[in-house]
Amino acid sequence: MATVSNVNHQDNNPNTNTVAAAAPPVSSAKQTLPTAKTVDTQLQSELMALMMSGDAGISAFPEEDNIFCWKGTITGSKDTVFEGTEYKLSLAFPSDYPFKPPKVKFETGCFHPNVDVYGNICLDILQDKWSSAYDVRTILLSIQSLLGEYRKMVEKLYKPTA
Repeated sequence: MATVSNVNHQDNNPNTNTVAAAAPPVSSAKQTLPTAKTVDTQLQSELMALMMSGDAGISAFPEEDNIFCWKGTITGSKDTVFEGTEYKLSLAFPSDYPFKPPKVKFETGCFHPNVDVYGNICLDILQDKWSSAYDVRTILLSIQSLLGEYRKMVEKLYKPTA
């Protein structure tokens, strides 16, 4: 029966049955955070993609000279209680974006069950369901969609009883 040893040498004695096992490699590589330049490049790319998308009712642009702070606009979709209403948003991107979500808030009042009185938005993709695959366009479309779901929520809550 062979025994395993944590020694990193081989026993050249033919009369022993010791098998040397190498210690497992230790990885010193950690996931590196993106640099300000990479985040800047990422956000510039997302801005261009958003501008080229042609999506109705959403827009966003960096604030003055700070690529990490954006102002956005969402217009309520057709056939919703928010139809035609324009909402202003602020988007603040962290230094480790896109690995962490931006902080997004309504700057104009929005009466919705997923928006508190301070404009904070309760939306899973801005919290625990965030993915680095999401971009500004995805965020804005998701918020616009969330506004459209308001009618469905109200109809479920106040379903007429017969």
